[in-house]
Amino acid sequence: MSRTDRSRTPMTSTRRTALVAGAFYLLTFVSIPTLALYTPVHEPGYVSGPGPDGPVILGGVLELVVALAGIGTAVVLYPVVKRQNAALALGFVSSRVLEAATIVGGVVALFSVVTLRQADVGPDGDITGQALVALHDWFRMGQAYVPAVNALLLGTLLYRSRLVPRFLPTLGLVGAPLLVVASTAQMFGGSDSPLWGLLVLPIAAWELSLGVYLVVKGFRPSPITAAIDSVATGLAPSADSEPDPGRALVTSARQPR
Repeated sequence: MSRTDRSRTPMTSTRRTALVAGAFYLLTFVSIPTLALYTPVHEPGYVSGPGPDGPVILGGVLELVVALAGIGTAVVLYPVVKRQNAALALGFVSSRVLEAATIVGGVVALFSVVTLRQADVGPDGDITGQALVALHDWFRMGQAYVPAVNALLLGTLLYRSRLVPRFLPTLGLVGAPLLVVASTAQMFGGSDSPLWGLLVLPIAAWELSLGVYLVVKGFRPSPITAAIDSVATGLAPSADSEPDPGRALVTSARQPR
């Protein structure tokens, strides 16, 4: 065995968790190209007009990846953050699932437009196609408001537990209300304002910086990570495990009287 192999530090359970969670967070940014990919489908005559369907299908696939990655962030982080507050951790998982459901609903609406187009229904299908596109756009409310809930829940958990530097969850906690304001302004016709783009930057920076930090650094040392790693290495019993009455009876019987 080489000296390098002997000195290599094994990856702990919490380090693996942080790495996977960070990778999922970074994966949620693959849907950025959908802003351009969905441009043709918003044209009034898309269903009856010429052109490829590939961009819309690709955009839908990217959004499905985001939906699954979003659920992945919550499922992977739940065993860690629940030790800080189980109710908030469960709320984070639930909000991620709700966000994913709205994404899937929107993708189904767009794929229905593609189906109409491939069925060659002609101009009569343009109105139905535009209605489905509008349905997709309203489903995007899930990506407009639910991430603010995610940031408040996970930001509070990470801020209190100090699993990451506090400036990261602070960015999410500040960005959450700004996202709500920006999304509301967009809903009422303010999407063309440059201010809208500025208001969504903090929440995007929160998720991106959290993903990068978890991949590069992992969780900071804390009683939570120490407890999880000790359980993973068999050095301590799990705090969540139930006592085994049968084992306790055998142990007491073996002790000298």
